[in-house]
Amino acid sequence: MSSPTSIRYDPRLHTFVLEPVSLRMRREQVTLHSPTIGRDMHMLMFGHAGLPVLVFPSSEGAFHEYEDYWMVRWLSWLIDAGRLRLYCVGSYDSDSWYGKNLPLHERAWRHSQYEQWIMNQVIPAVARDVGDPNVKLLTTGCSFGAFHAANFTLKHPTRFNHALCMSGVYDIRFLLHGHHDDWVYFNNPMEYVTHMHGDLLDLVRRNVYITLVCGQGQWEGPALGSTRQFWQLLSQKGIPNYMDLWGYDVSHDWHWWREQIIWYMSHLVEGKLPWQST
Repeated sequence: MSSPTSIRYDPRLHTFVLEPVSLRMRREQVTLHSPTIGRDMHMLMFGHAGLPVLVFPSSEGAFHEYEDYWMVRWLSWLIDAGRLRLYCVGSYDSDSWYGKNLPLHERAWRHSQYEQWIMNQVIPAVARDVGDPNVKLLTTGCSFGAFHAANFTLKHPTRFNHALCMSGVYDIRFLLHGHHDDWVYFNNPMEYVTHMHGDLLDLVRRNVYITLVCGQGQWEGPALGSTRQFWQLLSQKGIPNYMDLWGYDVSHDWHWWREQIIWYMSHLVEGKLPWQST
């Protein structure tokens, strides 16, 4: 039987190469009770040292989605080397934004329960694991996970410093059939960033970087349009950002997100960006 392999980008060869996967990679599942939701929620932790990254799943995804779709395997060479730590949380989308049987006015309010779990249970658990009570995290996610990454980072700029968003839609109103209230507004980046000003805008400008990545191929239509609009808004507000549009063959799918994540993370763990801020 052949040994399992991971994918590593070799800057000398300007290409990806296969490497054996270490079977010693730390993988730990933790259960964190949410008092606001009223049930246990789960998180998978990978790695023993390095850049801490909070990973949001795609729409209605489980905490093990990143592992199931081989994102962890493709990043295992960085994790094994002590340069990257992943903290993969489950979603609450089925009981909030995607809760088709829920009254519209409850959906955004229920998301606030998930937000409290992330901020009051997940972040302290990550801080304990890292050994730094003031740890600042990079967030990332694909598809609806990109929305979560951007939204949490912009709303909590003292806890999150970079959102790596892949193929996201950043105007949550597409799920709400015309319903609008304060819960929607304060969880809709395309709205609240538009009106952000004063000390809060200065705080975000000083602390936050938003990277927007999207393909231009099959199934990327809504995400592509929203990515361009969000990039324009961030640029107008002076919030550090970068938009990276991949080719017309790049679809809204996991095999492309794997290639994207390994490219970006191989630079981010070095503490640098492979692009210039816009």
